[in-house]
Amino acid sequence: MRMLINVPETVVADALRGMAAAHPELSVDVENRVIVRGDAPVAGKVALVSGGGSGHEPLHGGFVGRGMLSAACPGEVFTSPVPDQMVRAAAAVDSGEGVLFIVKNYTGDVLNFDMAAELAEDEGVRVAKVLVNDDVAVSDSTFTAGRRGTGATLFVEKLAGAAADEGAPLERVEAIARKVCAGARSFGVALSACSTPAKGGPTFDLPSGQLELGVGIHGEPGRERRAMMTSREIADYAVNAVLEDLRPELPVLALVNGAGATPLLELYGFNAEVQRVLAERGVTVARTLVGNYVTSLDMAGCSVTLCQVDEELLRLWDAPVSTAALRWGC
Repeated sequence: MRMLINVPETVVADALRGMAAAHPELSVDVENRVIVRGDAPVAGKVALVSGGGSGHEPLHGGFVGRGMLSAACPGEVFTSPVPDQMVRAAAAVDSGEGVLFIVKNYTGDVLNFDMAAELAEDEGVRVAKVLVNDDVAVSDSTFTAGRRGTGATLFVEKLAGAAADEGAPLERVEAIARKVCAGARSFGVALSACSTPAKGGPTFDLPSGQLELGVGIHGEPGRERRAMMTSREIADYAVNAVLEDLRPELPVLALVNGAGATPLLELYGFNAEVQRVLAERGVTVARTLVGNYVTSLDMAGCSVTLCQVDEELLRLWDAPVSTAALRWGC
């Protein structure tokens, strides 16, 4: 395995130092593993805090900034951050209007964010939580009771973040986040396994010429393995799996997401097939985002996330955002 690292033990710290150098508008605490927007706390504004294991970049640190997260807590690779990180983050960004924790549905994340919420509230911080569980591939899985949290996390962070920037109170920001979670579904496909620095090789076995339908963002098993399929066939399978569960009655936001090692040439071609399926099924696409946003280290593959949007949610999607990985309208 060839990786652009020094030693596995310092991968996250090295990345945080590099992020701090590239983005001076952020406050990056390398030792305590907390990334905070540089102008925090923002007076009169609800703060949003999220986090999870590293290896999914730009999620979550790349989404810290105006219009999205107030802070992010990166754990070790594919490992939940610890409660102390989340408490520090909440204290750093709380303006007195409260903090919303956005939590992907993985057992470690859920337990640690729950503990952090209790500790933060003991220190006088008002905390609300929302659980992202959008993956339709399996109902329970490795590391998860219930559905996994995947691509819809980006939609929750963007739409709730925009509402917070408009000055919405904590209860309203939480309600919008829950509305997004209820109206979003995802499905992922792996063309190759991912490799963690600590393991030094693939984290699961995926024989040459096969793909995993419904894979998790850590390489967790999906619905089935098949011989390699065309982009058209994968789009038919993935989009229909999402639509069978979501059954949208409104226009949708579409995220065509790369798993980390899939080039944009392939992702845009795949997006053409995704759009074809949606048109055939009579689904109106309001906006589309294509790229590597919720990744799995060096995994080759993709995921499709659809989120129903009404006029309010579409307005919040179009609202200005300025982060390391997502930027428009500023």
